Amino acid sequence: MSPTSSLRPRDLGLALLVILVWGVNFAVIKVGLAGVPPLLLGALRFMLAAFPALLFFKAPKVPLRLYLMFGLTMSVGQFAFLFSAIHVGMPSGLASLVLQSQSFFTLVLTVLWLRERWQGNQLAGLLLAAGGLVLIGSAHGASMPLLGFLLTVAAAAMWACGNLVSRAVGRYGPMNQLAFVVWASLVPPLPLLALSGLIEGPDAIAAALQGFSWASFASVAYLAWAATLFGYGVWTYLLARYPVNRIAPFTLLVPLVGLTTGWIAFGETLQPVHFAGGALLMVGLFVNLFGAPLLARLRLQSKG
Repeated sequence: MSPTSSLRPRDLGLALLVILVWGVNFAVIKVGLAGVPPLLLGALRFMLAAFPALLFFKAPKVPLRLYLMFGLTMSVGQFAFLFSAIHVGMPSGLASLVLQSQSFFTLVLTVLWLRERWQGNQLAGLLLAAGGLVLIGSAHGASMPLLGFLLTVAAAAMWACGNLVSRAVGRYGPMNQLAFVVWASLVPPLPLLALSGLIEGPDAIAAALQGFSWASFASVAYLAWAATLFGYGVWTYLLARYPVNRIAPFTLLVPLVGLTTGWIAFGETLQPVHFAGGALLMVGLFVNLFGAPLLARLRLQSKG
């Protein structure tokens, strides 16, 4: 398919559906945490994501170390921090916004680890996003505890580490990315269960399992099947059919869905400084994604 072609109506609908699923995901996490401790919730999520899905997928031929690294960063690290952040009071909608800073942590890590060079638009986007995060973090209080904000930033950093592992996985040639995600889901349950036993304690685990409700099961099922398997499956399908620059910008809509869902479901409201910081963060993301092609187009127009 040509890089300049637009998405077919069916594929556009699928892309928007995935964004809806991922945006609502943050509210579902909050519902799940009402009955299950955060680390245990993470373990259950990945148990259900792996079984029985792995029976239908062949494991891609990728070194074991990359499965372990992906599982420990993208899954254990990101979701242990994110679930804990929402557990201690981080608003679910604001978490969906702050988590988008993973793009800029990825940018920093590629410079430090892979020795890539920044382009001007990337540096500008990074500075704008950093300013937005500082504004959001400065407004901590009863409606947004500082610990919750810092844990969400840590989750974004772990997501960025997982992105670097994904790049290493990509060197092993074309593969079924959903199959990789499914088999990598075997990694997180044991570390998360161990952390849950150590931090949350056996009594909390036993109480959560004994009082496991339909709401808890629905939350775990949504996180495993909708957000993980359906979301990654459709996203992989879209990335295989269209250029990345046509698909990636859809993620800018995730915070919009997350903030709206948090407001409707839980009455979450933001202070003006949160809106200002969020606007800076989103402008930074926009500049990072579209700055280079826009500048190139302007140069071509000026020469013409």
